[in-house]
Amino acid sequence: MTDKNQLAVKEMQEGNLEAAAKLLNEAIEENPDNPVGYTNFGNLLSAVKEEDKALRFFERAIELDADTAAAHYGKGNILFNKDQFDLAIEAYQTALAKGLQEADVYYMLGFSYYQKGDLSHALPSLQRAIELNPNDIDAQFHFALTLAQLELVDQAIEAFYDVLQLDSEHADSYFNLGVAYAFKEDADKAIQMFDRAIEIQPDHVLSHNGKKQVEAQLNKK
Repeated sequence: MTDKNQLAVKEMQEGNLEAAAKLLNEAIEENPDNPVGYTNFGNLLSAVKEEDKALRFFERAIELDADTAAAHYGKGNILFNKDQFDLAIEAYQTALAKGLQEADVYYMLGFSYYQKGDLSHALPSLQRAIELNPNDIDAQFHFALTLAQLELVDQAIEAFYDVLQLDSEHADSYFNLGVAYAFKEDADKAIQMFDRAIEIQPDHVLSHNGKKQVEAQLNKK
């Protein structure tokens, strides 16, 4: 017999959410002590933004088996969306401890620390996310931002260029490179970066302001 949970996940991936919900209801009714059905239903509810209901399903999965790493991760994402970063961090750390050593978990853990302003804890988690998935633009970008905010400017510049390797039209990376070069007092390079950000995104207000400030400094000299 084909596993209804697996069929439901396939339906979810194909966007057939009603079919997935029906299969998951059946899976839970047939096997109410299996945490997998509750975890999958939690993921489905998260996908349709029914976050409070989703949280109940994740918590039920964890009640049934505290080692259900995917349920801890799903719970963490909902807590993150509610800006409950300390609780989200706890959930992500549990997911990792229970064996879900995946790039997305490290990224969300690092991003939670970043949102709290705890940059020294954000950095290693974001770095690990990149090691596990070098093509994750969001992880690369937040890693670069964290370096910049820790004033590790040369490393940040290198990291923003890594983002541009993945997405050559990443306006925010050009803006941040402009800020970094301005910090290093390389005005020409800073203006070049702000111009590139504006070329990609003409309404990039921060780049327009950055360029004005650098030009004003030049005019004073």
